Amino acid sequence: MIHQYKSNGYNIVMDVNSGSIHVVDDIVYEMIPLIEPLVSEGIKDADTIRAAVLNLANLPYPESEITEAVDEVLALEAEGQLFAPDIYENYVFDFKKRQTVVKALCLHIAHDCNLACRYCFAEEGEYHGRRALMSFEVGKKALDFLVANSGSRVNLEVDFFGGEPLMNWQVVKDLVAYGRSLEGPNNKKFRFTLTTNGILLNDEILEFANKEMANIVLSIDGRKEINDMMRPFRGGQGSYDIIVPKFQKVAESRDQMNYYVRGTFTHHNLDFAEDVLHLADLGFKQISVEPVVAQPEDDYAIRESDLPRLKEEYDRLAAEMIRRRREGRKFNFFHFMIDLEGGPCVAKRLSGCGSGTEYLAVTPWGDLYPCHQFVGNEKFLMGNVDEGITREDIRDEFKCCNVYAKDKCKKCFAKFYCSGGCAANSYNFHGNINDAYDVGCELQRKRIECAIMLKVAEMEDAAEEE
Repeated sequence: MIHQYKSNGYNIVMDVNSGSIHVVDDIVYEMIPLIEPLVSEGIKDADTIRAAVLNLANLPYPESEITEAVDEVLALEAEGQLFAPDIYENYVFDFKKRQTVVKALCLHIAHDCNLACRYCFAEEGEYHGRRALMSFEVGKKALDFLVANSGSRVNLEVDFFGGEPLMNWQVVKDLVAYGRSLEGPNNKKFRFTLTTNGILLNDEILEFANKEMANIVLSIDGRKEINDMMRPFRGGQGSYDIIVPKFQKVAESRDQMNYYVRGTFTHHNLDFAEDVLHLADLGFKQISVEPVVAQPEDDYAIRESDLPRLKEEYDRLAAEMIRRRREGRKFNFFHFMIDLEGGPCVAKRLSGCGSGTEYLAVTPWGDLYPCHQFVGNEKFLMGNVDEGITREDIRDEFKCCNVYAKDKCKKCFAKFYCSGGCAANSYNFHGNINDAYDVGCELQRKRIECAIMLKVAEMEDAAEEE
């Protein structure tokens, strides 16, 4: 499978199955779609392919250049870097049979919040249920469950989530201490993370977080007017002026690493690149701003008609990031970060985040769900921290969720980068986890194209400096 596109002056060719990326001249770019159907029919003879291409009318190139371009394409094919076969579809059958272990928990330490964000899928922390704070006893059972169900895996992850987890800060600290006490006797290492809106951040919390939290996610949507419109207090007051200086202090105290300022853009700020750049201008180096996922009736929902504008914004943001990097003002944008040489393992590329199998969410009263976005939907209640997983059928359903189980993914060039997208989004829009959220897919494909282009530009600049 081949995907070709032009971006920022580059002719980029992706060989999806091999993962190879090529930057080519105009003639090779035009030869590839002419040669691909011949190769797919089993024609491998170079003379036959050259003759077939040369017989095509209206090619504005001399015969010698066409022959040279065809030979270049066939050389890449012979090296397995173009028109490569799909070697993963058969692998997925064994993958479905694998023994799964739990390696990560999202601890809903607080089903309560001190903000009233308009787009909150968690209903200001209630998650279709009741406000509650997780007790230390429930949290201990959750960590015990994780250790007991992690098999031989050493490295385990726990995210303190909400609502707003700082509303239950003492329990967070106590659970970190308990987790550390489990490490030696059980040959485990906990990686704790924290997601917060920052309202309650103070020096004591920051000192502890910098010691114990491997990563901190700081919620802010960008410009003051945008953030305060979508992330107000219940009384309507904005949160921007309170959180910005606190977040700047967090970023600097962590040497601009191991954190993200994380925002959401909506129909009300289709010029979201301005919000990304605003955060960069505030001094943040690790930035994530992503599209809201909302039902069509919500006034802030992304519409299909918004897609052309949003794709232009991604292009504009990518071009500006190149300019700033060359000026020595580089920052990272989470959705443009891509590894073309290594990247995730095969299992991760096929199945994504591992929700419902390797990754589970725990409510304040100890119920287990496939992930934080399914919490409150009783259809997906998998068990609890006392009894463990009692609905193995739910786990098995998620175990079989992969790019080959989704018709929309099978022929998509982005499938090994997005790993089939979000199961919760699929369910919320289509009623099953093996579909795909179409608007999200369109934007994901665009982000991947921009990410690859940025990597190409960076490598080209590095080569010129040598």
